[in-house]
Amino acid sequence: MNLKENDQLLALAEHYFQNNNYESATAILKKVIESDLNNSKANELLAYIESNQGNKEVAHLLLQKACREEQASASAMYYLGDSFLEKGQFEEAKRYLSKSLNKAGDFFEGLHDLGTACASLGEKDSALFWYQRALKLKNDSYELFYNIGKIFDELKIHEKAIDAYDSAIRLKPDFAEAWFNKGCALNDLKLHTEAIDTFVQLIKIQPQTVNDWDYGGMLSAISRACRWADVERHKDALIKIINLNKGINPFAFLALNDDVLLHKKAAINFTQTKFPPKNHLNPIPKRAKSDKVRIGYFSADLHNHATTYLIAEMLELHNKDQFEIYAFSYGPDVYDEMRQRCMNAVDHFHDVRNLSDHAVAQLARNLQIDIAVDLKGFTQDGRMGIFAFRAAPIQVSYLGYPGTTGAEYIDYMVADPILIPESSQSFYTEKIAYLPNSYQVNDSKRVISNKVFSKAELGLPESGFIFSCFNSNYKITSTTFDTWCDILKKVDDSVLWLFEDNPEAKENLIKELSARGVDNRRLIFAGRVEHSEHLARQRLADLFLDTFPYTAHTTASDALWAGLPILTMVGDSFASRVSASLLTAIGLPDLITYTPAEYESLAIDLATNPEKLYQLRAQLEDNRLSKPLFDSRLFTRHIESAYAKMYQRYQDDLIPAHIYVKY
Repeated sequence: MNLKENDQLLALAEHYFQNNNYESATAILKKVIESDLNNSKANELLAYIESNQGNKEVAHLLLQKACREEQASASAMYYLGDSFLEKGQFEEAKRYLSKSLNKAGDFFEGLHDLGTACASLGEKDSALFWYQRALKLKNDSYELFYNIGKIFDELKIHEKAIDAYDSAIRLKPDFAEAWFNKGCALNDLKLHTEAIDTFVQLIKIQPQTVNDWDYGGMLSAISRACRWADVERHKDALIKIINLNKGINPFAFLALNDDVLLHKKAAINFTQTKFPPKNHLNPIPKRAKSDKVRIGYFSADLHNHATTYLIAEMLELHNKDQFEIYAFSYGPDVYDEMRQRCMNAVDHFHDVRNLSDHAVAQLARNLQIDIAVDLKGFTQDGRMGIFAFRAAPIQVSYLGYPGTTGAEYIDYMVADPILIPESSQSFYTEKIAYLPNSYQVNDSKRVISNKVFSKAELGLPESGFIFSCFNSNYKITSTTFDTWCDILKKVDDSVLWLFEDNPEAKENLIKELSARGVDNRRLIFAGRVEHSEHLARQRLADLFLDTFPYTAHTTASDALWAGLPILTMVGDSFASRVSASLLTAIGLPDLITYTPAEYESLAIDLATNPEKLYQLRAQLEDNRLSKPLFDSRLFTRHIESAYAKMYQRYQDDLIPAHIYVKY
């Protein structure tokens, strides 16, 4: 068959295709391909027919054949790129979409989809470039504005993200995803009242099919603003969503409920919905035992952040003869004091903020990481998706998220016998690696500023008892606040010194205090200061009153390191037992209570018995450097022992099991 005859047949096939006569068009195209196997136009047309008939995989293979030839059309390259995009093969998608644009010039669909491919690869700046170029051609696409908003959110430019979501909503008022993301961006800006209004509007526009995430986002905003009446009003809806096996970020739930079974159910639902196992990468081949175990720590917080204030010295103390330490940072591009300590402490530091979850997991595999340690979980900026791709043969949840991940691909959780009694193991999908003292690492080099604060400059009274709590405001529940107010009423001239998280929470806490019959002048707020100064100013407080059920974590360590005793109440959940773990490890178990009545009674006793409090503070000072809590070297040896046991089980072809590290 000569070229002219082929062209005539292709023209006829295209005529049949345009008129939906797929049978005739297919017969002609197959005849052309018989004589010219790689005929680009014939393969392209046949791909469109197969795609229209639902045969996506056949269409993909035909488009690949069509694009082997130089004369391949821009449309064939575009649709092949789009097919790769749908299959999650983002590098290939980017390649063919770029080729299509090079051949055809700018067209909206090509620019938009190239932006999406780049976004999926973690190339945020490139994605924004292509999206904004697409916007010049078409400014009435709600999906484009939504995608631009998501990129600005990832870049932490939340104001511009909100503008983009608003543009999407103007074009499509019932665009639920844009409403939801706008609410989350407002939360990130600590504009919680506006966030709540946004989530309420979202629920109004889809009352019959309320998205699982809507209540989660709204409850997060409500909790952070300390609007407790609203929390109670919506709590039942939240529990109903979880019991219906629907996904909602379990982190928002930890401060609302101490039901450890419900926490597990919420985590499993969320993981299955949002972060199911990804099989895009092949199983990791069994690796021969090496002289050094390669440990990878993954976090967005490897800078001046609470997590790094805890782990920095452990990174420095790791036994480099037995372990090779890698850090994978997907947080902000900053080079502050703690970032420098981390970079100096580890053997290899990788900035992966511009890589996709898939690419980070592939990098970890290429580096042959043996144990991948997730320091974030479901907390802000966590990237559970990395572990869904299986970044390492052994994957561990540690420190960041105080509960089970519910993920089948997280093998272990680091804990201690106080945090997770053996009787509670069934509430965790991971196997527990038990450390002998507290699970929480600490930095014995943590600097306390030499600055001497006066009470006057901090707004504190010169006399009277100073109760304090520097936990984030979302951890304060109405029940806890009731107890605090009862304590204030029974301890004359006492004040409550709280951390000021956001203006809305401050305003609502003042209102709640007055509503409980306590003079609002007895509530004093502490703003943000540099960390060493925050430690120094705590010395002016007399007793730290912990929250429940989400107790203090790093804030508890900070208080104890500064010499401030912390009174806690223990519950059933991981989050409710952290302070108890720390107090046990520092030899002050008498500050652990088990009921609200015990908690209130001990707070009053310590506030009205100066000699007892003095002895307690003296004991804390003696124990600070003699008990295990702040013995960073001892802790490092213990967690290394846990890692070694995990690794040995893997080498012995044994499945994960509970691990017990002896003192």
